[in-house]
Amino acid sequence: MPNYRRFRVPGGTWFFTLALQDRRSDLLTRHIDALRIAVCETRRRRRFIINAWVVLPDHMHCVITLPRGDCDFSNRIKAMKMRFVRQIAATEQRSPVQRARRERNVWQRRFWEHAIRDRDDFARHADYVHFNPVKHGYVLSASHWPWSTFNQWVEAGVYPRDWASAGSHEITAGERLPEKS
Repeated sequence: MPNYRRFRVPGGTWFFTLALQDRRSDLLTRHIDALRIAVCETRRRRRFIINAWVVLPDHMHCVITLPRGDCDFSNRIKAMKMRFVRQIAATEQRSPVQRARRERNVWQRRFWEHAIRDRDDFARHADYVHFNPVKHGYVLSASHWPWSTFNQWVEAGVYPRDWASAGSHEITAGERLPEKS
């Protein structure tokens, strides 16, 4: 198996995207309670702070902060994925090799991570997380999506309730590429 080089920042803040193998599936929202249990149990065993989170039917995005001195985000993500899979019935298609290895075909093998560099980077990624249900056309306003930290951020005074509505084309979120000169 390849040895992927990962950027390590002890106590760092990270943005992640985790996607299902079947991008047409609604498994995550259909089994939202199993996902909550998986995340809570992982947090109980391997502490981290949830800064922003959104769960869509086939993928999820989150921004989390690890404890001081700890840079092991990979095993936390792995544990969440495994705990979720253990709680749901095996109905997915599996190859003979996957069956022999007792592997499930639920998650994509890898995940996308990005180390948050500064306050602006944090804000852009939190905006991306919260705007995602609107971007994908699931709701007309971020405040209407039930599986997001958006409304907690509204209550904390970070966003107005009407932020990120369907007509919001000026939202620049996520990782920005440097402008060409």
